[in-house]
Amino acid sequence: QVQLVESGGGLVQTGGSLRLSCAASGLNFRVHTVGWYRQAQGKQRELVAAVTSGGTTTYADSVKGRITISRDNAKEMVYLQMNSLKPEDTAVYFCNARLLRQFWGQGTQVTVSS
Repeated sequence: QVQLVESGGGLVQTGGSLRLSCAASGLNFRVHTVGWYRQAQGKQRELVAAVTSGGTTTYADSVKGRITISRDNAKEMVYLQMNSLKPEDTAVYFCNARLLRQFWGQGTQVTVSS
């Protein structure tokens, strides 16, 4: 079955950096759009960044210039490099893959202390 496994979350101070990784299996990874969403406590899940099979990227306005998404089709991995982190980036971050269906990972907690 399809699995998306996130790693790399943790506690970081304001201004710090984290790199999230997502390992995919059980799907034709290279044809899927993959991305990262986040859900802060009491808020709806929102798109952070996504990258299509062709390499086109999309970013939420709130993270542009600070966060970079990348994918490695050979390794079936998607990464989220997060720099200049702010307390408002605190959330559970979810890996997502979509084509005809949508798949989710279990999430990894990112906490940015002020």
